[in-house]
Amino acid sequence: MAQPERYEALSRGLADGVRSHEDLVGLVLLGSASDDARLRRDEWSDHDFFAMTAEGRGARLRPDLSWLPDQDRIVLTAREGEIGFVAVYDDGHVFEFAMSDAAELAGAVAAEATVVVDDAAGTAATLVRSAQARARAADGFDPQNDARLVLVKLLIGVGRVRRGERLNGGAFIRQWAVNHLVRAIRGRAPGESTALRDVNDPVRRFEREHPVWGERIAAAVARPEEEAAREVYALLLRLQPGWDEFPTRAAQAVARRLGWD
Repeated sequence: MAQPERYEALSRGLADGVRSHEDLVGLVLLGSASDDARLRRDEWSDHDFFAMTAEGRGARLRPDLSWLPDQDRIVLTAREGEIGFVAVYDDGHVFEFAMSDAAELAGAVAAEATVVVDDAAGTAATLVRSAQARARAADGFDPQNDARLVLVKLLIGVGRVRRGERLNGGAFIRQWAVNHLVRAIRGRAPGESTALRDVNDPVRRFEREHPVWGERIAAAVARPEEEAAREVYALLLRLQPGWDEFPTRAAQAVARRLGWD
């Protein structure tokens, strides 16, 4: 939510904080925080980054976030898993980051990334190359499998809603089923994807590449749980014409089980 000048000042403050810490050896700005994606920033862009520690120092360093810039303006920090953190400033700007050594980030994936601070061995640059290679290797869809999983999530979700578990069932419908529907759509129309697509999250910026689908899905999930499920199911069926591998028998079985036929 920072203005451009504030955003750049925070980026510089991060770099200064890492450089001044003897046990921090690298800083990698990710996504819209990177140089490659800077034109994509808007008022809601946050800072995503890797703060890389010296080998084996992550566990000891993670309790101390005093190297973050503008300490007096931080209103909260929180942990997300073992190596993940979030910090929020008084103007609503958000940092989301991992603080760890290269070994702990061995499975990371990344698209746009800018190495701001690195050690003499190029540890951060090596990590980025590996993370981007993993992202490219994993950047694919299996629409047939995703269509099947839409049906599974809808079946489980509606069952839980009918059992009275609206929160959990609603998550299956609005989150998991929708995620697989988006993946199926992307997989069926790979030529419509652009550089806007987030390789880590297929739902990010989906509406900008598939505005009609995006509007229909958004309208569907705005409905009460079971109505939302039926709408998502109907949207899935829009993929069926001309697709021989569509799981037709499974779709019919789910509809029968839920009394939708």
